[in-house]
Amino acid sequence: MSDVVTEAVAALNAKMDGAGFDGTAKFTIEDEGSIIIDDGGARASDEDADVTLTATTEVFKAILDGEMNPTTAFMTGKLSVDGDMGQAMKLSGVLS
Repeated sequence: MSDVVTEAVAALNAKMDGAGFDGTAKFTIEDEGSIIIDDGGARASDEDADVTLTATTEVFKAILDGEMNPTTAFMTGKLSVDGDMGQAMKLSGVLS
């Protein structure tokens, strides 16, 4: 597992503050690995999910740091979404 994924898991769990996510979402960070978010929080994993969001390391970090809005990233093609768009929309609350 890469340092980027390890740091992202820690940051996501801190943002979620012990709360889970109703459903499953996977973040695929290009050339680094994948993270699953579900009712247990965030963890490094590459299992199937309701929705998969894919971005570069730079875009993912900018979203986590609050420097980039996830919706804007999607609309400008910097973040791709595959699967349940409703679940993707719910994630914006987790990421902000």
